[in-house]
Amino acid sequence: MDLNSLKPAKGSTHSEKRIGRGQGSGRGGTSTRGHKGAQSRSGYSQKLGFEGGQMPLQRRLPKFGFKNHKRVEFKAINLDVLEDLATKKSLTVVTPETLAAAGVVSKNDRIKILGNGTLSKKIEVTAHAFSKSAVAAIEAQQGKAVKL
Repeated sequence: MDLNSLKPAKGSTHSEKRIGRGQGSGRGGTSTRGHKGAQSRSGYSQKLGFEGGQMPLQRRLPKFGFKNHKRVEFKAINLDVLEDLATKKSLTVVTPETLAAAGVVSKNDRIKILGNGTLSKKIEVTAHAFSKSAVAAIEAQQGKAVKL
């Protein structure tokens, strides 16, 4: 079997209805658009969310909530990820650049180090934010937590 011999299954495709080709075609006259009204006319396009005059859903539901545009998003990195990275690449200093090079974060991410997992070696970690438990675990191994 070749790609050029592939065809749709019999009966699975239909030819398009030819509309507006005269009265003899059976689809002339109003051309399946009904009589009068905006939808029968050329150039008609339905407004986004229009429900035929019924009150649209986005107006029926009440407004609620708040989106803080000044919120700072952090990429969370746990201590076990740092431990794993430090043993694989034999690192003593972990920076956002080394994490980006390892593919853990992208280069523009803000990084927060969280305290899940354990550290077994001395590491100097540079990041945008730290949790209290992460700082305690890093300093327990005589490491440094440097905030950017």
